[in-house]
Parts: sequence; structure tokens; C-alpha cells
Amino acid sequence: MVPATLLSTVDLGWMALLSPEIASRMQFGWTISVHIIFASLSIGLAPFIIYFTWKDVRTNEQRYARLRSFWVKVFAVGFVMGTVTGIPMSFQFGTNFPQFATIAGELIGGPLAFEAKMAFFLEAVFLGVLLYGRERVADRTYVLSSVLVGVGAWLSGFWILVVNAWMQTPRGYEMVTRNGMEVAKLTDPVAAFLTPRMPWMYVHMMNASVISVALLVAGVSAYLVWKKPDADAWNSALKLAVVLLLVSAPFQAVHGDAYGRHVEDTQPQKFAAMEAHYETGSADLHLLAFPKSLDALTDPRTENLFTVSLPGIGSFLASGGDFDAEVIGLNEYEENPPVALVFWSFRFMVGLGFLFIGLALWGGYLTYRGRLTESTRYLKSMIAASPFGYAALLTGWYVTEIGRQPWVIQGELKTSEAVSSTLTGTEATLTLVGFVVLYIALILTALYVLKWLIRGELRSLGVQESSAGRWRGPLPWVTSDD
Repeated sequence: MVPATLLSTVDLGWMALLSPEIASRMQFGWTISVHIIFASLSIGLAPFIIYFTWKDVRTNEQRYARLRSFWVKVFAVGFVMGTVTGIPMSFQFGTNFPQFATIAGELIGGPLAFEAKMAFFLEAVFLGVLLYGRERVADRTYVLSSVLVGVGAWLSGFWILVVNAWMQTPRGYEMVTRNGMEVAKLTDPVAAFLTPRMPWMYVHMMNASVISVALLVAGVSAYLVWKKPDADAWNSALKLAVVLLLVSAPFQAVHGDAYGRHVEDTQPQKFAAMEAHYETGSADLHLLAFPKSLDALTDPRTENLFTVSLPGIGSFLASGGDFDAEVIGLNEYEENPPVALVFWSFRFMVGLGFLFIGLALWGGYLTYRGRLTESTRYLKSMIAASPFGYAALLTGWYVTEIGRQPWVIQGELKTSEAVSSTLTGTEATLTLVGFVVLYIALILTALYVLKWLIRGELRSLGVQESSAGRWRGPLPWVTSDD
């Protein structure tokens, strides 16, 4: 946080108009959005790296060694960037949301410490073995290192989601008075760590990470196969990515449907925001929703939307079988989350999810016909879709986090109450701008490294550079001369 003495000499004009709460929420939302991209990269790459390492050791084929080496380097980029972008998030609990840290410290401190000691160091130590130990350790040790790196990545996700799930559905605590302030005291560690939300959130997030990385692997592989059709290694990588998509994309849809019923049961206000359901009663399901006017973008009520809806299906899904089941509407609450952000984010996420299922089925059909790597249309489609997994993952998290507003701890602490009372709008806004600039620089750095790795792979495949010294291609991180 920038010292107030420095800010007192600076005329920030419009920037001072942002309230400490809004600026702090925007800052945390921005930093966690960037962080989750890199964190999910490590989580999703883990099964790929374990498989490629095992095949490399078992078969001693050059194609698997090539794939293992390339994706371990990408994993290292995600690990480093995830660490750099993740550290400031913990500090924000103290600088921007001290009341949250004070009240929930006993509940969230343990999982965050476990994440650092159990998961981070496990991941860091054995990642070094993967990067530099192929010729220095035994084959079994090397394969075990890949497994432990993957375990570390998935453990990191577990402990972080323990904290978030507790904030969504808090359990295993009681409120007590300490030094004149109400704070949460841990009474049941098992109930606190394994809240009703935890298994739903963990499975959904881990699978979403696999989908996102499968699309990235498919996109990079499709690009390299397009440029070098006889690249056996990348043909294998593309097929593996399609197989994982065939499993994970449909599973995410089925799991998400059940997850939605759990949300309606534990956070009915969030569910109502997801469907823009205002009046308590039977709920329709909006398959498609288009705004009739610009006002509908910010106020997506049924009367403001052109919808393709299924009557009573919202109630059916929420209840698990009753078309007339009562669904609580937003009008029952005094304060609601930003409904438009939740409503449209949910639809964007679901729409992309069905797109992924379509791409997976298309790829499965081409694989069955033996034409996966020969279909230029499919290769280009996967190249274009390579970043879409992260778009779906981010919008899913926006539904999760924005949808529980105004609460930071459901039913116990509102976001407005958690913000520092000494933080000014000017301080918070300037810090927000600093984080935006810094994290954009980190994103560009990561993309540059990925571009450099891809260009190095093209060089090793014997693909010639153009006269301008760059390769032609549609990937956003590989510039085009066309």
C-alpha cells in the first residue's frame, strides 16, 4: 500500500472517487484472476507431465522426451508466475481487509500455512529434479518426482479451496469475544476444513483446470502439427488432449448441474442471481437470454430480456425433480450481488462448456476415423479455442465470488465491514492501478516465454523462419506475417 504522506502531495482527480471498498474489491478481483490462470496451469498440466514422464522412461522414445521437456518448462513458468502473483493476495488480507483477517484468522491461518509448507515446497523441490535431473537420478526417482510435483500442485489447490469453501459455507466454528471483538473460534477442524461446499468446489475446480490445460495443449499441438504434419510427438500430444477433453468436458457439465442444486440449497441468493430470478416461486430455465436494450445489460430482469426459456425447469433443476418447487427470489433480500455480472458470467461459462463438449466430440470422431491430424479445419479450431478454457474458468470464479456478495463470510461478515477503516479511496485506487500495471507486465512476460518455447520447438522440427524472421501462424503469442 502506498504511504499516505506520498499520496497527500499528488492530485489524483477522478481516481479519488473510487471508494476504499470498491477499489479493494477490484484489486483483489484483478490479482486473483491473474493468479488463478497460472495456478490452474500447474494443476492442469500435472497429469500431462506425469504421463509424458512415465512414457519417456518406459519407452525411451524421443517423442515423449520432447513432450516431457517442453511441458515441464511451461509448468515451471506457471509455477514461478503463480508464486509471484499469489504472495500479494495474502498481504491484502491485512492491508485491505483487516477485519476479515482478524475475525477469521484462526480458521484460515492453518490451511494457508499447510499450503505453503506441504504443497509449495513439495512442488518446488521436485520441480527442480524434473528440470535438471533426467540424467542425474534413477528412472524410478524421476517418475516419482513427476508424481510428487503433481501431488504438490493438487494439494495447493486443496488447501486454498478449503479457505474459500469455508467462506462460502462456514462450519466448525463459534463466535467468541476477544479483546472486545467478535471473532471466529475453531471448534471442529474436520467440519471447518471439509465444509459442504468443499468437495463440490474441489472437483469442479480441478476438472476445470484439466479442461483449460487440455485446450492449451491441444492448441499448441495443433499449431505445431499444422506447421509440421509429420511431428509424431505433437500428434501424440494432440490425441491425448482430445481424449482428456472427451472425459472431462462432459463430466464438468454433469457435475456442474449437481453443483448448481447444492448452491441453491446452501446459497439461494447466489442461485437467484445466476438466473436473474426476482420473485419467489416457480423458476424457469433461461437457455438463451439476450438484452432488449442497453438497460438490460445492467438489469437483466425477465421483462428486459428476450429469452428462450423452459417453464418450470429452473425449479426442476434446483429441487432435483419438482417443476413447481419454490425458488427464493432476489426481492426477498435487502442487499443483492451485482446481478448482471453473475447472470452473464454464468451464461458465458455454460456456453463455453457446451462448445468444449462439441470440440471434444468432433475430435473423438476424427480420431476414430484416423483423420485427427489431417483436418485443417479442426486444427485451426483448436488453435483458436486454446485460451477459451481460461475464459470459462475465470467467469466461473466470477459467479462463485461475485455471487456471494455482500458477504465475505456467508452470514457472518459483509465485505463492507471487512475493509480497512483507515484506507482512503485515493490510496486504494493508486495501489489498484499499480497492481494492474505490474500484473499486465507479468502476463506479457509469461506469453513471451511461451512464444519463445514454441518458436524453439518449431526450429527443432526444422520449420523455416519467414523472411521477416517470424513464423506464420494464428496463435496470439506467435506473430503472423499473413
